[in-house]
Amino acid sequence: MSESLEERDVLILGGGFAGAYVAKLLRGRKATIVSTENFMLYTPLLPEAASGTLEPRHTVVPLREMCPEAELILGHVDTIDVEAGTVNVGERTIGWRDLVVTLGAVPRTLPVPGLAEHGLAFKSLADAIYLRNHVLQELELADAAIDDTERVRRLSFVFVGAGYAGVEALAELSDLVEDALRYYPSLRSTLRRWVLVDAAPKILPEIPPPLGEYAAAQLRKRGIEIHVGTTLESVSADEAVLGDGTRISTDTVVWTAGVAPNPLLREWPLPLDEKGRVEVDEFLRVRGHEHVWSLGDNANVPNTRSDRPDPPTCQHALRQARRLAKNLVGTPEPYGYRMLGQVATLGRHKGVAQVFGLNLHGFLGWWVTRSYHLYQLPLAQRKLRVVADWTVALFFRRDIAELGQLGHPQKLR
Repeated sequence: MSESLEERDVLILGGGFAGAYVAKLLRGRKATIVSTENFMLYTPLLPEAASGTLEPRHTVVPLREMCPEAELILGHVDTIDVEAGTVNVGERTIGWRDLVVTLGAVPRTLPVPGLAEHGLAFKSLADAIYLRNHVLQELELADAAIDDTERVRRLSFVFVGAGYAGVEALAELSDLVEDALRYYPSLRSTLRRWVLVDAAPKILPEIPPPLGEYAAAQLRKRGIEIHVGTTLESVSADEAVLGDGTRISTDTVVWTAGVAPNPLLREWPLPLDEKGRVEVDEFLRVRGHEHVWSLGDNANVPNTRSDRPDPPTCQHALRQARRLAKNLVGTPEPYGYRMLGQVATLGRHKGVAQVFGLNLHGFLGWWVTRSYHLYQLPLAQRKLRVVADWTVALFFRRDIAELGQLGHPQKLR
């Protein structure tokens, strides 16, 4: 072996929800996390970060605080040699006894003309802040416009994907715009157009039909257009065309139509399914490799308590992490988990929740959704910060300041 080889016990590639929780829950062995950031993003809170209900940094958890017993290495994994038991991170070569692959997912895009050039993603904290800035800029530009047609175009927003991310982001941002209009008196009579598009026959297909129907009714009650059973046909700088022929004059198309495994996996010598997910057995072990494991959004995880593989959700990633943390220190046991429920917010103190077989909606559904996310958020101090943000939001309207220059300071001349 090379003298420069660094030995590690459990090497975790990825500091997202699954990887961070494996490191946090691991007992009796030393974990090392390789991540491009020093934080874990709690993605269910992204819509509230975008709308200004939450301080953006309160939606992330520092990995060094969450996993105090683990080592953190910042960097990109370039190559993996499974036979030699090593990975390359920049100029460092790191050996491992057990390797855990949790690279997560990226937005799943389709070859829609103009989407790559004009569509906006909603997967990371940077995406959420950018979308917030974009929406606020559209308000400013609409206010400055002298043409009514331009005003309507700038106040038209299209969200493609009616799952949790799309519905919650649209609801929160429409609340932001309505709150902001108190500062834009000239825009109050201008049509604000919010459009939700999905190829599925209904919105929020993951939840029970009665709750999905309630959610759709609530959104329509707020004037939101819902186009289900249709697709996005094309996007240009000022228009979106739907598969049913509807043409929408807009500067804003947000793509939330699902996720795909990290494409970096295709460059590594690991078995993948047709969707590019790592193939694992019921113990979360990568097929054909005794000491390589995978879980979370980048893995095709069989569930012994379900006839379908786990969906890419935080709830399932957490349960997988709990099982794997135990399998790494004892006799491996099969992973099995029956989902306890599903929750979603609809803005304006409305939400839907299915918990322990009960269907809840309205204010109670919203309260249960928030309570669940608060419970799952790691670290007591992070929970307190979020509660403080929520409490302030009860008494004060949303802030409309842009955050566009954060992280982009001017250069000295």
